[in-house]
Amino acid sequence: MDDLFPVLIAEDDPVSRRLLEKNLSKVGYVVVSAANGQEALEIFKRNFFPIVISDWMMPKMNGLELCKAIRSDKSKKGYVYIVLLTGKNSKEDIIKGLEAGADDYLTKPFNRAELFARLNTGTRILELEKSLKNANEEIKILSITDPLTFVYNRGYLNEHLPHEMERAKRYGHNLSVVLCDIDFFKRVNDEYGHQAGDDVLKAFARRLIGSVRNDVDWVARYGGEEFLIVLSETDIKGAMILAERLRNEISKKAFKTHGGTLNITASFGVTGWNKRNQDNKISSDVMINRVDQYLYQAKNGGRNMVKGGEL
Repeated sequence: MDDLFPVLIAEDDPVSRRLLEKNLSKVGYVVVSAANGQEALEIFKRNFFPIVISDWMMPKMNGLELCKAIRSDKSKKGYVYIVLLTGKNSKEDIIKGLEAGADDYLTKPFNRAELFARLNTGTRILELEKSLKNANEEIKILSITDPLTFVYNRGYLNEHLPHEMERAKRYGHNLSVVLCDIDFFKRVNDEYGHQAGDDVLKAFARRLIGSVRNDVDWVARYGGEEFLIVLSETDIKGAMILAERLRNEISKKAFKTHGGTLNITASFGVTGWNKRNQDNKISSDVMINRVDQYLYQAKNGGRNMVKGGEL
């Protein structure tokens, strides 16, 4: 059996504990055991277990208390499927166990086939939860990503740039932004078609992403053929150097499209918040307006150039 979830056993009786370990390990489960509920909870807090099999009657902390403690643990990484082992088999006792947080129960002495049937049920539930979590994560990523270029979208930019600005102010770090615009992009669409235009946008975005530091800087599509690069802990001088390097690379290295290769240029505006600047009233909106002005200067000055300065 592949991809089995690890199992935590809480059982004070050494014979029953060993029997569970042997049966589960034999089919490939990774098993960790504890002699009581308190010990099991300490192990669980150090290492997450998606499946817990717990005896009901144990010293220090019984199975019901362990169930409640696991359910109330806000730090756990996902759902935990709990099977309660019990010699109690009245409806009242079963209800009490389920109300404490158990998903299922086994009466002692347990039947091996029934044990695996319960665990198979738990595995299906855990796999479903995993699939839903992955789907939700994918939806979250799609909601902040530009569908064509796969850089961040305008919504992400509007939400996260103010946070970057506040963090820079709080810790006294530099923060710079580069706004770039593909020159005469309309001509690309008009002369070569929108598919070629999309190819250029995607390749342009890839070059921008390849120019920044992973997990530190980020790129967002500002609109149309405009992209904003956010450079954490980078002063204006460093941002100007980056922009000039990008400008030079873009102008000299042709872009491949479905219709062949195209030579394009881009204009860049650069600005930033300097840690020596004590004006904490400057906002991310002011930064965007200022970098847009510098980009306009570059385009108005003949394009294929970099213009910039401090806020």
